[in-house]
Amino acid sequence: MDIGLWVATGLLALLYLAVGFVKLTRHRERLRSAMGWVEDFPGVVVRFIGLAEIAGALGLILPWATGTVPVLTPVAASCLVVLQVLAISVHVRRRELGQLWVNVLLLLLAGFVAVGRFAGW
Repeated sequence: MDIGLWVATGLLALLYLAVGFVKLTRHRERLRSAMGWVEDFPGVVVRFIGLAEIAGALGLILPWATGTVPVLTPVAASCLVVLQVLAISVHVRRRELGQLWVNVLLLLLAGFVAVGRFAGW
């Protein structure tokens, strides 16, 4: 089970690092073409979401890998679950249902990591 948790954790961390970095570094107009929801939020909120995604990615890996306050890993995964619930609500409100499966998959993976690490698998 530990290998499956590490695989899910690694995939989530890589994805959230990449997407968070994009949200932090790209100009709002460039983001708007790929992420239509950006137009509904101030730039500072989009940057904050990117920062939260990067923090979540680091929180998934570092505490458990180093053994330093390992409970932070499932806490980070739980926070990413909340982030995906909020993302799903935005996409449903905007009627952007075509890519909703990606958010649901990320929610399920983060939930798997949270439950698995809280349970000590």
